[in-house]
Amino acid sequence: MRSAYSVETVRTAERELMARLPEGALMQRAAAGLAAACADLLGRVYGSRVVLLVGSGDNGGDALYAGARLARRGAGVTAVLLAPERAHAGGLAALRRAGGRVVSAGGAEGAGGGAQGVEELVERADLVVDGIVGIGGKGGLRPDAVPLAAAAQRSRGAVVAVDLPSGVDADTGEVRGVAVRADLTVTFGTHKPGLLIDPARQYAGSVRLVDIGLELPVEPELEALQHADVAGLLPVPRAESDKYRRGVVGIAAGSARYPGAAVLAVAGALRGGAGAVRYVGPAGDAVITRFPETLVSDQGPKHAGRVQAWVVGPGAGDDAATVGEVLAADVPVLVDADGLRLAEAGVVRARRAPTLMTPHAGEAAALLGVDRAEVEGGRLAAVRELAGRYGATVLLKGSTTLVADSGGGAVRVNPTGTSWLATAGSGDVLSGLAGSLLAAGLSAVDAGSVGAYVHGLAGRLAADGAPVGAHDVAEAVPEAWRNVLG
Repeated sequence: MRSAYSVETVRTAERELMARLPEGALMQRAAAGLAAACADLLGRVYGSRVVLLVGSGDNGGDALYAGARLARRGAGVTAVLLAPERAHAGGLAALRRAGGRVVSAGGAEGAGGGAQGVEELVERADLVVDGIVGIGGKGGLRPDAVPLAAAAQRSRGAVVAVDLPSGVDADTGEVRGVAVRADLTVTFGTHKPGLLIDPARQYAGSVRLVDIGLELPVEPELEALQHADVAGLLPVPRAESDKYRRGVVGIAAGSARYPGAAVLAVAGALRGGAGAVRYVGPAGDAVITRFPETLVSDQGPKHAGRVQAWVVGPGAGDDAATVGEVLAADVPVLVDADGLRLAEAGVVRARRAPTLMTPHAGEAAALLGVDRAEVEGGRLAAVRELAGRYGATVLLKGSTTLVADSGGGAVRVNPTGTSWLATAGSGDVLSGLAGSLLAAGLSAVDAGSVGAYVHGLAGRLAADGAPVGAHDVAEAVPEAWRNVLG
């Protein structure tokens, strides 16, 4: 399990650790890890040109001490100070002793003069280290830092961010203004939520975690399942299992206009681990033609037969009656697509059995009464707000899929996926897959996060760098399942 903690939690853990260590020891640990990551990225340290973009405070101190280590190995290191009077004194002294240069952001000695000379210095670097703002920064970069961030973007060398890219919000993943785009982020002690959530995640590049000895709480702010976690949750039948012990999932989906949604939801469900799939709706002929093993009924959810979970909504159009009938059932229910629009918040909150809602950003925005851009820019806040408002588990689909429970606790972020999954019907496959996991006995949080993980992995395997259709994703689910189980 990969965990991420809030800035407040990290700061508390740092203070507790610093109280037990000699002065400056914690910063030296961070600087050593940062220098090692920079050296690995450079390959050849001796003779390389390294530019440090240094703000005030400890983040800049980490960069300066790491720069000193690189200078002692033969790199030509120049520190560009954005706030010379507030730069870390110990780090500056260490860099100068190691032979590094120190210049002001307003003008560089021997670099052509003035701010333009500094930008040229950055552009010619083999490595640029972003130590402008630490994890406590809010909002985008200050105006004086924007030209340096732009120069780093133009640089021929790699950009390494210290702890997280300057200008992104560590706690929320929001980017409100200009921010540094890094090729590598070296983060200390633990991941920060902003490194795992878009849009900030797109600015972080690859992320390397350096252990500095922090003691952190058991429950993180954010967590991401890994292969081993998912393998432990996937339902595997035992020798005595039958289709009912494995779980039966009901699919109430599709319409005359959208029969394909029913077919794709059933496809995901059949590959999701349940013992049987019951389909209810007007697309029965299309479903049975494609999947003859499906148990098809046209008598409505109440008369479909025994199920351990329902999926309702994909391609349902305006069939509010079916949505209401499914929500009245005393089994776990997954609500997607049209079902989200038709489900009354009061009815969902009143349910005793678990409810899993799976909106994309546009659907979430409609439910919250805000613009889509607000959801996409603040995904963590949006998924928590929806979960609380509906008293349900919410899976917010997107470039980083998040799963939040109404009872609070860690939000799960899905680490798998591919941009090729942005294709019609992909969400229907996910609904069927996660619904099948619900029927197999997983909790709503586990069904949502495991379903998203396997679905994202299936998307990667199916696409393999090329366009992919939703039916291809469904067909790749067994391969993804085997990949996880090893």
